[in-house]
Amino acid sequence: MPPPLKIYDENAVKPYCVKRANETKTWQSVALLDTHVNVQQALNDAAQFGIRFVLIGICEDIGPRANLGKGGSNQAWSAFLHHYLNQPVNQFSVAEQVLLLGEIDVDDLMAQAQNLDNQNTAQLEQLRKLCAKVDERVEATLALIFSAGLEPIIIGGGHNNSFGILTALSKHYKRCVNAINFDPHADLRPCEGRHSGNGFSYALQNNALKHYHIIGLHEQKNSQAVFGLITQTQSSFHSYQAINIRREISLTDAVQHALSTFNSAPLGIELDLDSISFLPASAYTCCGFSVSDAEHYVYLTAKHSTARYLHLCEAAPLNHPAGLTAGMQSCGQIISALVNAYLHAKSSN
Repeated sequence: MPPPLKIYDENAVKPYCVKRANETKTWQSVALLDTHVNVQQALNDAAQFGIRFVLIGICEDIGPRANLGKGGSNQAWSAFLHHYLNQPVNQFSVAEQVLLLGEIDVDDLMAQAQNLDNQNTAQLEQLRKLCAKVDERVEATLALIFSAGLEPIIIGGGHNNSFGILTALSKHYKRCVNAINFDPHADLRPCEGRHSGNGFSYALQNNALKHYHIIGLHEQKNSQAVFGLITQTQSSFHSYQAINIRREISLTDAVQHALSTFNSAPLGIELDLDSISFLPASAYTCCGFSVSDAEHYVYLTAKHSTARYLHLCEAAPLNHPAGLTAGMQSCGQIISALVNAYLHAKSSN
């Protein structure tokens, strides 16, 4: 059975590309996969030719809607491509180590979810079943990337996709893995059917995830039941209030302390875009971290020797107060900045 992928060729990328005289753009430097070869073999070949990182999109908002939230996270990948691919290539770029793979194909699932009402109990259950199908496709695709020895940068969709990514990572290494998450929410809601609020709950329950730490957890945005689950699962956190309000610890020290507690198991780097103030996301906030804080978090975690992927989720351009065009510009710039922080940290390791 072929992998659930839309593999990009030059025709797929062309609509995003802009030319400028005397300037090389990122789209002219990133690699594309050979579509005439078996996908696994092509990924293996890419690694042999010096590719290290793989950009992969997930254009879905089923998970956030199945969590009784807003849609729109299906547009984050497109916003990213419009900005990232048109960055100029210069002495600081590492685009030659990057493969633009394409996107996980969820078009049929999105079509089935389109008219479902998450306020209707029966239809909410349907959304959660569709989210479980997204899980399967995410896991299958990430398994190919990890098998080739490449590092994925996963963009778009809801935080539900952490489950498929962590499952693939765990199966590849045949051990429980670790995760660090920059997020006001723990995403440790009950295993009541799949959605964006319980990806880590399912990963812990299925023994894919061992040690889970949240940076910037908001003390007023999580129920007591969630805090109970944090204790029960021996997870840990540094809260937003401790870092930004009470100033008990700096962001740098919080991240470095968390990293020091992880064992040698592979580490997943997670970042929910609704941690950033005024960024259009599934859960918009005016009281979050700055973009530079988020970049700093990505940079520090990417420097850790066991880091194996970056997952940027929940951006929803449609939810910008000024409309979709402003949202696409904002999300594109910020997601690109976070990707750059990861690439720069990794390339200097």
